[in-house]
Amino acid sequence: MGQKANPTGFRTGVTLGWKSRWFAPKSNYGEFLVEDARIRTFLDNRLNRQPPFAAVSAIEIERTREEVKVVLKTARPGIVIGPKGAEVDALKNALEDLTDRRVNINIVEINEPDLDAQLIAEGVSEQLKRRSSFRRTIKQRAEAAVQAGAKGVKIQVSGRLGGAEMCRTEDAKLGSVPLHTLEADVDYGYVPCFTNYGAIGVKVWVYRGLFSEQQAAEEAAKQQGRRRSRRTSRGPSRRPVETARIQPAKGGASGGDNTVKVEAPAKPAPEVAETASNDAGTDSE
Repeated sequence: MGQKANPTGFRTGVTLGWKSRWFAPKSNYGEFLVEDARIRTFLDNRLNRQPPFAAVSAIEIERTREEVKVVLKTARPGIVIGPKGAEVDALKNALEDLTDRRVNINIVEINEPDLDAQLIAEGVSEQLKRRSSFRRTIKQRAEAAVQAGAKGVKIQVSGRLGGAEMCRTEDAKLGSVPLHTLEADVDYGYVPCFTNYGAIGVKVWVYRGLFSEQQAAEEAAKQQGRRRSRRTSRGPSRRPVETARIQPAKGGASGGDNTVKVEAPAKPAPEVAETASNDAGTDSE
């Protein structure tokens, strides 16, 4: 049978970090592990499985002795926060009742939803529930991911596609997806789609480039931002200012400072200067 490995688990600890970051003694490890699973299930059912859908793609959990820190990565942070923070406060209270611990929630916005494999799979699942054509759906999603900057994408759907009697597997692939390269940033997402005629599995792989290339691009962007901030702090360059004295008119009041500041005129272009000299010579003649 197939020996396929989960791309996220394959890279965890090598080029990717863990989704849960905490240490616990042997006596409390099982309790914390089950608690993490309850938190993830609760948040997924509350934010992703009922309207308004918040498009949460990842949930990361960190623990200290005093509190539990939950990081939500979402493409629609306004829905999670709510008006004046009402929704996030209610969510915090619900998690504290669930865990009997102090909870702190941080929200991170996803700038490019078309490059997130989990969000792409969620979108395909929602369209399949509305009985849209699966071929057109996966093709459109794959093209949108490539246009957003992905170097490769693969979308696979399996099940009773179109309500057929026999289950089959269909996929759409654009670009390259190097699954065996640990240095490659391959995002993976899976969503089961429950329709009236059966369950359909949706899998998405998105290749976003090498980790080293992404780090180099981020450093270059930071350096460019620093240069711009330095130029802005210096301010615009000023032209030298010359001073000239003006003789007071006859009968005018004498006294006072008659010094006037005059900006130095810009140097004319060579062609303009030559034309001016020729005109002066013509007038003298």
